[in-house]
Amino acid sequence: MFNKKKNNVTEENIMNTENASEKLEAQTPENTDNQENVEQVEEQTAEEKLQAEVQQLNDKYLRLYAEFDNYKRRTQKERVELLQTAGKDVIVSLLPVLDDFDRALKAMETAADVAPVKEGILLVSHKLKNTLAQKGLKDVESINKDFDTDFHEAITNIPAPTDALKGKVIDEVEKGYTLNDNVIRFAKVVVGA
Repeated sequence: MFNKKKNNVTEENIMNTENASEKLEAQTPENTDNQENVEQVEEQTAEEKLQAEVQQLNDKYLRLYAEFDNYKRRTQKERVELLQTAGKDVIVSLLPVLDDFDRALKAMETAADVAPVKEGILLVSHKLKNTLAQKGLKDVESINKDFDTDFHEAITNIPAPTDALKGKVIDEVEKGYTLNDNVIRFAKVVVGA
């Protein structure tokens, strides 16, 4: 009896296992399809997220590029305007000197005495030099100074009258100028050899 019972129990277990296998087999294709669908949904969601992120980054890039392009155009326009009006400050400050020269020319036409005209021209010259000095223009001191290639341009050299003048500037043909300590024109000089 026990054997029959064991066989029946074994048969029932086998039957239950077979039924469970059949149920699993029956469910497996559906589960597999469901899992694939879930994975596809997740993949689509991941793809959609990546596409949205790419679209957002492209938009951000285009906006940044457009902003930079506008910046370049604006700075280029400002640079052109600055170059066109760079000397405006200096020219405005020189207008009174120009007016003084006009007055001096009129005075020279009717002047009988040369001394007052000469004095007027000297005053205008001093006014011009003072105006330019206020803007940072300075003369380069040359005569009896050591020859310095940073400030001087030697036109020629002549034998020095004394040994003390060798290598020094003997004569100045054209004045040199600095603007805010930067040389804008070298002094043309004659150097003693």
